This record gives sequence, structure tokens and C-alpha cells, in this order.
Amino acid sequence: MYQDPNAPPLNPLPPVVWFLTLPIIAVEAMFQLADRGIIGGPGGIGWRLEALQDFAFSGRIFDWMLANGVFPPEHMLRFVSYAFLHVSFTHILFVVVFILALGKMVGEIFSFAAVLAVFWTGIVAGAVAYGLVLDDNVPLVGAFPGAYALIGAYTFILWVALGNMGENKMSAFTFIAFLMGIQLFFNIFFGGANDWIADIAGFAAGFLLSFVVSPGGWNRVMGKLRQR
Repeated sequence: MYQDPNAPPLNPLPPVVWFLTLPIIAVEAMFQLADRGIIGGPGGIGWRLEALQDFAFSGRIFDWMLANGVFPPEHMLRFVSYAFLHVSFTHILFVVVFILALGKMVGEIFSFAAVLAVFWTGIVAGAVAYGLVLDDNVPLVGAFPGAYALIGAYTFILWVALGNMGENKMSAFTFIAFLMGIQLFFNIFFGGANDWIADIAGFAAGFLLSFVVSPGGWNRVMGKLRQR
């Protein structure tokens, strides 16, 4: 079989994937350099902790805002800024791998703007669910809710494809069920944070938003409503 010798060794990623991942990688790179004393001097070692205090999503602050009806901009920013903060290199590594893999599959079908909408809606939905469902002192950090929103969009793509082929559409949810099963296993037997609540919310937001932002999505929804 003929292969183009000038073809890239790896399939190129949609530009939106780099648009999402590069800022997250850049922030972590800054913290890694600061932790090693390469930038920021002695004070750089505390940059990550300071950023977590100032920009991580806090359920307690969210409760305070709701109770008092006050929504300061610096605290509203936490609904998105927490996605740029990670507790370790391993943490961000898994996040980036998920975004690269799922972003590629979704970005090849969805528009640039649609992928952005799915990802950031998942980020916000994850924070809201984390704040409303839990009463947890542990702040929410990391872009996993956005990555799970991309999983939701990919599940939607499979769901539509299986439906068009006359197959069982519930099979599209196998991947998310597998991931949630792994998280549940580790939480039960090894302990862990409750951020899986945010991940589920991100997934749900990504799946539901795909009905609107996928190619032909809004027309498909309106067609279904007219049929009723």
C-alpha cells in the first residue's frame, strides 16, 4: 500500500486542541521552574500555593456568595481559573493526555467554537456541582471537568452514530461507565478527593450541550420537537 513519504508521522491535531492545552501547560511549566528555583527566586517556591489560595474554586466561598447574594469578580473568576491549576506534574499529565485524545476526536467533527463551548461549559458546570452538592473544605483544581465534557461530546458522537446504524445507543456510554467505575474503586479502597462530582457534571454538560453545538445539532433538536 502506498504511503506518502512527506506525510507527518502523527495525525495533526485540530488547532483548538492546542488552544486549550498550551495555556494549561504554560502555567504548569512556570510552577515547575519556580519549584526548582529557576525563576522567581526563593519566593517562587510558594507560587503554586499562592495561586491555589487565590484562584482555586472554593465551595466555602461559593456558599458565602450564595448566602449573601454577593458575587465579587475575583471570586467569580475561580469558576474558570481553577482549571489552570494542578497539584503535580502527574496530575496535569493525565489531564493533557485526555484533552489531546478526546479533543482530537471531537475537534475533527465539531467546530472550533463548539469545542471551546463544550470544554468551558464543563469547567463551569463542574465547579457549580462541586459547590452545590458537597460541603468540602478541599478546593477544586484541575481541568478534568473540561476533559470529561469532551468525553461527553465524544459520547454524543457515538450515540448519534449508533442510532443511525440501528445499534444499541446505550453502548456509547461504556467508556464513561468504565472511567467512573475506576474512580469509584480507588475512592472506596484507597481514598481520594470528591472531585468526581465535578467530573460527572462536566460530562453531563458536554453531552447535553452537544445537542445544540454539534454540526446540525440545533436543527436536529428542533426537528425532534416538531415530530412530537
